[in-house]
Amino acid sequence: MSDTTEQQSAPATRTTQFVHLHLHTEYSMLDGLNIINPHHKHHKLIDQAKKLGMDALAITDHGGMYGCLHFYNACKKEGIKPIIGVEAYVAKNSRFDKQTKMGTDQTHLTLLAKNEVGYRNLMKLTSIANLEGFSYKPRIDKDLLFEHSEGVIVLSGCPSSYFNRMLREGRDDEATTLFREFKHHFGDDFYVEIQRHPEIDFLEDLNTKLIKISRDLDIKLVATADVHYLTKEDAPAQDALICVGTRKLISDTKRMKMSSPDYYLKTQEEMIELFHDLPEAISNTVEIAEKCNLFIKTGQLIFPNYEIPEGETIDSFFDKYSHEKLYEKFGKPTKEMIERLEYEIDIIQTKGYSAYFLITQDFVNWAKEQGIAVGPGRGSAAGSLVSYCLGITTINPLEHNLPFERFLNPERPTPPDIDLDFADVRRDEVIQYCSEKYGVEQVAHVITFGRMEARVSIRDIGRVLGMPYEEPDMIAKLIPADPGKKTSLDQAIQQVPELSEYYQLPKYR
Repeated sequence: MSDTTEQQSAPATRTTQFVHLHLHTEYSMLDGLNIINPHHKHHKLIDQAKKLGMDALAITDHGGMYGCLHFYNACKKEGIKPIIGVEAYVAKNSRFDKQTKMGTDQTHLTLLAKNEVGYRNLMKLTSIANLEGFSYKPRIDKDLLFEHSEGVIVLSGCPSSYFNRMLREGRDDEATTLFREFKHHFGDDFYVEIQRHPEIDFLEDLNTKLIKISRDLDIKLVATADVHYLTKEDAPAQDALICVGTRKLISDTKRMKMSSPDYYLKTQEEMIELFHDLPEAISNTVEIAEKCNLFIKTGQLIFPNYEIPEGETIDSFFDKYSHEKLYEKFGKPTKEMIERLEYEIDIIQTKGYSAYFLITQDFVNWAKEQGIAVGPGRGSAAGSLVSYCLGITTINPLEHNLPFERFLNPERPTPPDIDLDFADVRRDEVIQYCSEKYGVEQVAHVITFGRMEARVSIRDIGRVLGMPYEEPDMIAKLIPADPGKKTSLDQAIQQVPELSEYYQLPKYR
């Protein structure tokens, strides 16, 4: 990362009149419907924002920042200023207090990063929320937020926020005290967030209170739309998605649902009209966007520090160590072996991966010394003689004529990927060793996300519609299931005539 942030991120242009600062993507799990999947043909959210002439856009997913880098890169590619944030879950008192059931002790708060310091603080907050405050949802508390507040802009949140719950319960004095406390701590980086959704019956009274507090305490108002999907037409699909997540039927009148079909990406003109009586709430969105100037340096891998002997560089030590291990492994290596090793070393060093190999061999060989079972080598890494000599793999690529280029191609920018297998029952020991040697902040588990592919989506939607299982299952089975190839619903409808016929039936439209 770079900490020269402000000069490297363009401000929202002066033609911008409104900026969306409260927006959920697909990474608000089973709630947000705005697509930013980098593997998708189109970044639908970013495409729509560009089409609507938006110069800046924020991401504020529920309790996590999983989609921030995808969002950042997609925005940058299209010339849109990315504003990185999160809609945090906040415990009413302490994050260590457990909820008796979901929702009893979790409120919302909108947080935005002004710069790299703020971005790092948001990552710390969401990490600690999962490690210390998880109870149904990952929660922070006021003390933790104040501790990691530098570089963070706070909006008072949606109708379910930390502040608004108090106002809705008639605890106006408590809420005012809390607003005053946040104003004192965050100064001009604290805003009263206001939303307008016509079908929420209590919102008019709540907004009246918020406007009064804003004026009484001299805290600026800011308008948001709590965007969950792209267009009005997407509202039924998002409603079905909520039902999938909550395992409810769409027909269930008592289930959780959005109040109206207006949580879509409104145009600047629509938002200006919606808040025509509060023009400052609109203009303050641009003020906030201009405060947020985060630059995330991408494309460069940053490795933990690997200790090397005095007088050596990481590359010189890697070269020397690899040759030593070659002679240990083969005694008198052939010319072919030496040339292959030096060829690999040259590519590894040119690409800047010397530390990667040294660190990997360190914890792999440590595991072997502790009697922990380690796999022989899986995937393309088995094609590396360096990996074999360093003990990372136990397969001699020369014996099996395995090419190095499948593992690390000098013509491609992709980094090496070494798949390692450790005995399940002792895997945590290896992780602990890495944490102790290289620092706990240098070691992390990598998250994976399951996606609702075409067949699964058909079955899930059939379930929330209350259909007998056999009906959506029969339709789902019409979708081609080619190993290694994902077929979208659009593709399947075009490819399979019978599926296209079902699609045309009013019952399934």
